[in-house]
Amino acid sequence: MLVKVRVIPRAKREEVIPEGDSLVVKVREPPEGGRANGRVIELLAKHFGVPKSHVEIVRGHRSREKLVKVGE
Repeated sequence: MLVKVRVIPRAKREEVIPEGDSLVVKVREPPEGGRANGRVIELLAKHFGVPKSHVEIVRGHRSREKLVKVGE
């Protein structure tokens, strides 16, 4: 399954919020060195109930707008 994700780094609270046909993911991590991306993967894995290895950022590694693949 492909999911559109908008990331908000350096948020006060971490959460995954459905918004239309996409998700907003708030993370505490800064966007430097891929730290925010790593946390996005962890939160989405928990949200969908899958292992982290089943969540992959397909497009938008350096952008707030991402396309994420969830599943095998």
